[in-house]
Amino acid sequence: MLNSSRIHKLCYNIRMTKSKRPKIGLALGSGGARGIAHIGVIKILEENHIPIDYIAGTSIGALVGGFFAAGLDIKEIERLSLETNWRKVFSFLDPRLTQSLIGGEKVKTFINEQIGSKTFEECRIPFTAVATDLKNGEIVSMNTGDMASAIRASISIPLVFKPVETFDKLLADGGLSAPVPVEIVRNMGADIVIAVNLNKHYCDEDWKPGWYNIADNSLNILQHHLAQFNVRNADLVIDINAGQSSWYDFVNGKDKIAIGEKAAEDILPKLRELIAEKRGGWSLKKIISWFRS
Repeated sequence: MLNSSRIHKLCYNIRMTKSKRPKIGLALGSGGARGIAHIGVIKILEENHIPIDYIAGTSIGALVGGFFAAGLDIKEIERLSLETNWRKVFSFLDPRLTQSLIGGEKVKTFINEQIGSKTFEECRIPFTAVATDLKNGEIVSMNTGDMASAIRASISIPLVFKPVETFDKLLADGGLSAPVPVEIVRNMGADIVIAVNLNKHYCDEDWKPGWYNIADNSLNILQHHLAQFNVRNADLVIDINAGQSSWYDFVNGKDKIAIGEKAAEDILPKLRELIAEKRGGWSLKKIISWFRS
């Protein structure tokens, strides 16, 4: 039998849970130029008034996520990506053939120009950039100090970008150790973690065996399996199938952004359901169950 005390308690629980919003974290994965799709994901979340409380990014995920966390409007980030052409790509080249093709200082300068030389502490959204220590293989989470240096380290693809030396570490691409940094954004305080995985689909139907293709596909296979391991505890996983793009293929990004938009739209119903559950779980189904108990 229902009584006024039970009804009062139910109303109190519903009222209290409505005021408690779960914190949402984005884990933006590595994947070279495919990561332009991250822009589409963020656009859809913003358009649907889904708050983003924490961001952790690896490689291209650190670049897009860092720009957004630092305060750039997502449409401005989209404009920057769509304005990229081969002349722009080659303008970043500053060869350092002893360790890499690209020294990386021009890239760091570009990052600073966009975010205004911000530090992590000045971000509007708490942000972590993920790199890998080549000396011991450890995951390195960077969330204090100079953002540009951290993002520059996170995107340092081995043999392409010169690794970043800092203290006793030699930092390179975070995709070597944590291609989708789910646990990192969870530890930042996220109640709901949305993982954006760029390494779910790694097969190329036009693949032909050659020394470069074999090496490249071997790395893709390793990152695919490591990414699958990373996302196992995410609350929602957005798998991006943007084809096999070279790391430098940032031109013609409109299609990749559209793929990210579509993938984000597909998970919106489940995301809204999760948000309702995390508020306290007072869905219609639970209320009916509560009355019957």
